[in-house]
Amino acid sequence: MQESVLSSRRAPLSPDAGAGAADDDHGGGGGGGDKSKTRKPPSLVARISAYARVPVTTAAAGRGLLLLLLLLAGAGAGAALVVLLVRSRPVACVPLYDPLARAALFSGSRDALASDFGILGVPWCRSKHGKTVEWTTKDLLNGLEEFVLIYENRPIRNNKYGMGFDHSFGLWFIARWLKPNLMIESGVLKGHSTWVLRQAMPETRIISLSPRHPEKYLKKGPAYVDSNCTYFAGKNFVDFGTVDWRKVMKQHGISDLSRVLVFFDDHQNELKRSQQALRAGFQNLVFEDNYDTGTGDIYTLRQICDQSYIRGGGHSCFRDSDEARIRSRRKMFWDKAVDIDELCGKGDAWWGVRGYMRDDFNHSNKAISYAEHFQNSRFLESVLDVYWELPPVAGPSLTHQTRYDPARAPDPIIEDGRYGLFRKLGLGRLEPSVFNGYTQMVYVQISASTS
Repeated sequence: MQESVLSSRRAPLSPDAGAGAADDDHGGGGGGGDKSKTRKPPSLVARISAYARVPVTTAAAGRGLLLLLLLLAGAGAGAALVVLLVRSRPVACVPLYDPLARAALFSGSRDALASDFGILGVPWCRSKHGKTVEWTTKDLLNGLEEFVLIYENRPIRNNKYGMGFDHSFGLWFIARWLKPNLMIESGVLKGHSTWVLRQAMPETRIISLSPRHPEKYLKKGPAYVDSNCTYFAGKNFVDFGTVDWRKVMKQHGISDLSRVLVFFDDHQNELKRSQQALRAGFQNLVFEDNYDTGTGDIYTLRQICDQSYIRGGGHSCFRDSDEARIRSRRKMFWDKAVDIDELCGKGDAWWGVRGYMRDDFNHSNKAISYAEHFQNSRFLESVLDVYWELPPVAGPSLTHQTRYDPARAPDPIIEDGRYGLFRKLGLGRLEPSVFNGYTQMVYVQISASTS
């Protein structure tokens, strides 16, 4: 990009902006800001409406789209035609899920398929000693082939508000690789994540914390309750930060806390959860919703690390910059794309959820200063040993997802265009809606600062 993406001038929205009612199930994909993680792809009318907002290319493209609409039958085509007729300028016929066409629209040239990923930066939290995970892309591919068969037999077919395929695979893979002696999950909902952990480690004890016990959902439909799980749920609910973990670990015969895996899907401030886990002595953490800057309903590690001195971090507020133009165009195609108007303003805050540290089951929404946000990033660096974001399982041309912006995501495990591999692994048998739950899930290892 010609225009630098480094800036420290951003503005917060009103404290009430984007705030929703707290989910009383302590997470599991609940949370007021992202309640449709696994919703179905947009309808034909919605896609064509998006086309009508695309900048002009050629008159021929507009005529081609009009001809296509005339050939379509049904009310959907009529509604879409109205969208076009009320607009006076020509339109460009750009297939919503064609990565080549999107690359041409965004960059002006037909670059490689993978060029769409990370073009707006991917903030990567810096660890103390530059360590990374042991597994490779080959290990992930081998795991995918095994997990597809497991996932097809899941007890909760429609995990609305909960994890989709990408994060389910990530949690299963990490647990399977680390082989912990105990697994803790904060945020349960109907029990899908409990089931995923059980598939990874059939004999390992699980501790689950949730305001509502998953058995309550059995009255209305599918849910999962594990017989080898200790539930701090319902009447026995205790928040993760107030549990006497030394006593609980002794009760479960756990002396080596490096053999414990903690999974957070409770939509709470991830900085707070990291500090609580650190005080308890836990080292291996997974955060399910590691929301990007300007999205989500909580303060996340990714937002904290979205700093100008971090690789892939920082933003430009210059309205005529390449970044501003790219972000504006991406809003037409990606539900979670964020444009400059949403990031920047008259003030000097853009971090977190638009400058606010939302927490306590959505009951608190504290405005934080840039200085505090910067210090949070330096603290995180002082305790991080490993930071690894789960890549999307496959590119959007394969999964037909629209719920995250590839420009702010790492390269997928299976790149766009590799349809043969996608089918070989069995991913083509899954409903497209299960791929819409990707929110940069992250695995971290932490330890006390040495400074």
